[in-house]
Amino acid sequence: MAHQDSPNQKSYSYKDAGVNIDTGNALVDAIKPAAASTRRLGCNADLGGFGALFDLKEAGYKDPILVSGTDGVGTKLKVAIESDKHDTVGIDLVAMCVNDLIVQGAEPLFFLDYYATGHLTIEVGKAIIEGIAEGCRQSNAALIGGETAEMPGMYRQGDYDLAGFCVGAVERSRLIDGKSICAGDVILGLGSSGVHSNGFSLVRKLIEVSGVSYHDQCSFDHSKTFGEALLEPTKIYVKSCLEVLKNDCIKGLSHITGGGFVENIPRVLPDGVAAHVDASLWSLPPVFNWLRETGNITPLEMAKTFNCGIGMAVIVHADKAEQAMAIFKEHGETVYNIGIIVDKADHEPATVVTGKSSSWGYANDWVARSTH
Repeated sequence: MAHQDSPNQKSYSYKDAGVNIDTGNALVDAIKPAAASTRRLGCNADLGGFGALFDLKEAGYKDPILVSGTDGVGTKLKVAIESDKHDTVGIDLVAMCVNDLIVQGAEPLFFLDYYATGHLTIEVGKAIIEGIAEGCRQSNAALIGGETAEMPGMYRQGDYDLAGFCVGAVERSRLIDGKSICAGDVILGLGSSGVHSNGFSLVRKLIEVSGVSYHDQCSFDHSKTFGEALLEPTKIYVKSCLEVLKNDCIKGLSHITGGGFVENIPRVLPDGVAAHVDASLWSLPPVFNWLRETGNITPLEMAKTFNCGIGMAVIVHADKAEQAMAIFKEHGETVYNIGIIVDKADHEPATVVTGKSSSWGYANDWVARSTH
């Protein structure tokens, strides 16, 4: 028998289930100017299509290798949510992807984002996407598309998640693979802007045990709250590294993210060599000293959890170290000579970080080693 609709039966809509398509469309309209500001050669797409196009030939490539990467911001998002400050985590999202591309010599070309939340609000969404656009402008990547997902029941009120995907290109002959790294090469360190986007589960735990709030005045930077200081966006190293790469100075690059010094530098080293880093050659920034003291963190835990003030390690031939440092400084980087590549003995770890009693605030000299 055919089903008969009851005159009293409610007619349900997607909006009744918590999804407002009109709000999603309004957000797309609101962010179109931000996306348009990231246009570059090779990209002519508008937001709203099913797929976006990129023309490698128009971008100037003759024999390109494509390099891709995807990442998120991790639990730093919880700091943003609890601080009600959403305008910089988009920069973090882009930075985590494009800094991974540049280590292979690849210029970022285009970026796509995934923004998921339980309840979409235009104000928060616009702040997040505008931050993503700012990160794209800093790295000269086109914000070519993305996905905004409103999923009631998946996230608590106010929570959201971010993920990003980036594609870059490098001429085949210019690919950086670290194979030429050898004993005697110099390790340069590019200064970080803060904690960047790693180790925030520990950061949040230390905020909890210290009894402070993200809204309290920051004890290591009185001009900011703890939330503002910890949300300092991840530094993007793309433009400065590209300039140094043009001068054939770089043999290897290592983005200092999760795993810190001791786990990331070995990822770019060939067999038979090791990296020796001297932590007394730069100062531990105040935010890391606060974390170290608050958590009574050991040197090894610091060196494998946080960037400790160095966001990118750059390996260069000793004869080109001064030239590379000069170019980095010209392009706004704080750069240090932090170590050397040595021949690796049997069973020796691939990275050894040493510190004197006066460096990083520890009472005694210390050593942190990788497990590789």
